[in-house]
Amino acid sequence: MTSPSSRLITLIMLLQRRPNQKAAELAKSLDISVRTLHRYFEQLDEMGIPVYAERGPYGGFSLVRGYKMPPLVLTPEEAVASFLGLSLVEEMWGQLYRSAGVGAMAKLENLLPDEQRQEIAWARRSLLATGLHRSDQQALAATLEKLRSATRERRRVHLHYQGQAATSRDVDPYALVHRSGWWYVIGYCHLRNGLRTFRIDRIDNLKVLETIFNLPADFDLQAYLAAIPQQEPAIHARLRFTPGFAGFVRSNQTFWENLEEQPDGSIVASFHAPDLEWATSTTLAYGPAVEVLEPLELRRMVAGWAKEVTGLYT
Repeated sequence: MTSPSSRLITLIMLLQRRPNQKAAELAKSLDISVRTLHRYFEQLDEMGIPVYAERGPYGGFSLVRGYKMPPLVLTPEEAVASFLGLSLVEEMWGQLYRSAGVGAMAKLENLLPDEQRQEIAWARRSLLATGLHRSDQQALAATLEKLRSATRERRRVHLHYQGQAATSRDVDPYALVHRSGWWYVIGYCHLRNGLRTFRIDRIDNLKVLETIFNLPADFDLQAYLAAIPQQEPAIHARLRFTPGFAGFVRSNQTFWENLEEQPDGSIVASFHAPDLEWATSTTLAYGPAVEVLEPLELRRMVAGWAKEVTGLYT
């Protein structure tokens, strides 16, 4: 819930941004009543922040001309949110933005009063997000840097991609996305003549070209991401876990789409995977505790991989 102090700061910013605002509009923006708004005006007056009203159809409430709020006023919660955001930048991007994040955090702490600095110190000790990547972030740094530059400068890239088959292609990179633990680049593929999504850890020999591309005016990243599950085929797998492993499966319910308890104490778990390789590696991680029920192609691939693994130790 937003505190009164936070609303007071927001009210000052609203008045500073645009003068002559109606009381009803300000109250709606702050999610308070007009009566409470007038009480806030009284509090601002007691704090020495001048607010005045002009009558008429074009009138409204304004700050006295020339008044400017200090350049950085944060509540303790906003200070923590800023720290958490900068921490995630470092975790997500690694070396690419680490020094920028450290510098921004140093400037922020230098400007904040003691209360906010103490909140940031508490957050540094107590709030942590880590393990967001499924691939080696350090190994991806060079490729991410090239793709970031190419995306920013709108320059075409040439790359080798290891999908179901190795291919070489030219791509116009539109955006970089971190999703479900993996980094992806989304762009126009000149080999397939359409928008495609490429997992960055499967890219090698990336070269930024001199060719400049134009980003389509109708490209909507959020809409494209929302439509990906409908565009890309996914593997729907059903696995049967032995009774002795059922408890472990139940304790990780967020990973599974559905769990089916069986009369013999075993449990059948369902999940979606982006491809057969991903589903196979996930299945084999549980060793002899699991059997693939469907699809048939997953059963075959798991059996094939298991046979090859056995051959290595025979």
